[in-house]
Amino acid sequence: MTTPPAPSSGAAREDVLLGTAALRVLAHPLRLQVLAILRRHGPSTATRVAGELGINPSAASYHLRRLAAGGLIEEERERGTGRERWWRAAHRQSIHDPATAPPEQREAGRACVQALALAYAEHLTRAAQEITRLPDDWFGASAYSDFLLRITPQDLARMRTEIFDVIDRYRGSEPLSPEGSATVSVQLQAFPVPGTMPLGPGEA
Repeated sequence: MTTPPAPSSGAAREDVLLGTAALRVLAHPLRLQVLAILRRHGPSTATRVAGELGINPSAASYHLRRLAAGGLIEEERERGTGRERWWRAAHRQSIHDPATAPPEQREAGRACVQALALAYAEHLTRAAQEITRLPDDWFGASAYSDFLLRITPQDLARMRTEIFDVIDRYRGSEPLSPEGSATVSVQLQAFPVPGTMPLGPGEA
């Protein structure tokens, strides 16, 4: 949800704090992938999005319309034709912090985060298929790590904030397109080990 968009004919606003309606729109792994494509590669059409995701254009068109209804993407009317509509991301990134979200967003927020975890898992699976063919310098710099820690929720929240601060520092200082650069996905997953935490009703 934090990938900046490629340059387009309309500048995307920096970020959006997700409301309940937008969270519900994003509670679908495929819809999250559609949004990521627009943010990563810039404006596209249903046909192009469908080709990249391996779905039919009518399904891609449906998800694009749902994202537009949620205010997450917008149509490039000056670029489209009568038969083909172009869409672009409306924001650089979407923000939802369950720790500070109002109570009425709890259900929608959980559904969105679940969809996000599923989308990230698919993204990591695709990345795993390329590991054996990565250039040596990029392979050496990549990280596929797992750490087990015994900490409290407060410790985890503090660590998350510190990691986000580091990422923001790199994002804020990077040139537009430095020589030798590539778009890098920095994923952070930190959660109780499945099967070790008492679950509430409806959360199994």
